[in-house]
Amino acid sequence: MASGFFALFDDIAVLMDDVAAMSKLATKKTAGILGDDLAVNAEKASGFVSKREMPVLWAITKGSFLNKLIILPLIFLLSAFLPKAVTVILVLGGAFLAYEGAEKIYEFLFHRKKAEEHEIDTKVYTEEEILAHEQTKIKSAIVTDFILSLEIVIIALSTVLDQPLVTQIAVTSVVAIIATVGVYGIVALLVRIDDLGLRLINLNDQDDSVSDKIGHFLVALLPKIIKALAVIGTIALILVAGGIFVHEIEFIHHVVEDWNSLLAEFTTGLVVGFIVLALVMLVKKIIGK
Repeated sequence: MASGFFALFDDIAVLMDDVAAMSKLATKKTAGILGDDLAVNAEKASGFVSKREMPVLWAITKGSFLNKLIILPLIFLLSAFLPKAVTVILVLGGAFLAYEGAEKIYEFLFHRKKAEEHEIDTKVYTEEEILAHEQTKIKSAIVTDFILSLEIVIIALSTVLDQPLVTQIAVTSVVAIIATVGVYGIVALLVRIDDLGLRLINLNDQDDSVSDKIGHFLVALLPKIIKALAVIGTIALILVAGGIFVHEIEFIHHVVEDWNSLLAEFTTGLVVGFIVLALVMLVKKIIGK
């Protein structure tokens, strides 16, 4: 009886070791999307008055957990009863990632000036309008999080599809939790950088003091960090998408098998992304007519 009890603990320990090792691999696979997720959510959680930043971020975080509670069981059911569907969804998700990356590059190249020429809004809003605006941004962030969470879960699951269902569930769930806690924890730190800067600026009455210089640096740092994350996230999106196509589509794999892996994945992701972007723009143009 005792030997059986300790044997059970030994099996659990072995399982946890496997889960830890595979979770590390799966987290690396999803790192590209996490970078984009971080950039998107940092942008959506910023722009509020200081006292509202944390409540807004907490509302988005709860929505993210709810998204994963919806996504995880559905994906596990597909993995158990229709595993090929997971691969199909993975490739479709890769097409969406490639499109998203290509669209960001297109917008930067051809619509950057229009975005920079936007007028400053000087309207004074009521409290009800401000709260309504908050709810709109929260809902938008949660919808975006759902799409990104779906991609994270599928890519994490794809790394352990050849493992038993228990291992699949454990590894994918761990990655989903790490993604949520990690991304929103970092976002929480980022959106408070400018607040810390203002505190340092107001620390004393002296002009051009050390605290003033550090404070002004921190205030100016947040938008630069968000822009840098957006660039890194875009590159990562294209690489992740290209990696999916190279490894899941045999024809593409044979075409680029002699290439450098990074070059193959980036080129593939970029080409597919602009093809999908062109198709989307064509459909919009036809519908517009």
